[in-house]
Amino acid sequence: MIDKYAPAVAADARHAIAFLEARMPSATRLVYDNYNALAIGFGPTDKASQAIVSLAVYPRYVTLFLLNGAKLDDPNKIMEGSGSKARHIKLRPVSLLESPNVLSLIDAALDQAASPLPESGTGPLLIKSVSAQQRPRQ
Repeated sequence: MIDKYAPAVAADARHAIAFLEARMPSATRLVYDNYNALAIGFGPTDKASQAIVSLAVYPRYVTLFLLNGAKLDDPNKIMEGSGSKARHIKLRPVSLLESPNVLSLIDAALDQAASPLPESGTGPLLIKSVSAQQRPRQ
């Protein structure tokens, strides 16, 4: 699915996914290859409603979503969005994911999750849906 993207975006996506997998090895990864983007959710179960963070791969960049971001303290004002629940951070550059400010938001999201990640083990990768029609990925 990632191979549909331009090489630079595909590399960023692979980097971000590997980073989050290493940070949350027990998380279940939920993959949705939707009309607008490729989305990968990380959560404790196979229920999308319990996902804690997700990545969305768009044609030009990768975005980190904190799915309960509206409740998180963001002293550096790096999150975008105004919805009642989620906030996002455009990973431009993708190394922003590894910055102390973003890491503290991920940690806070994990701490405040309604259902915690399993304490051990490797979470499964589940392909939940693939849209028949998709916007161009490049």
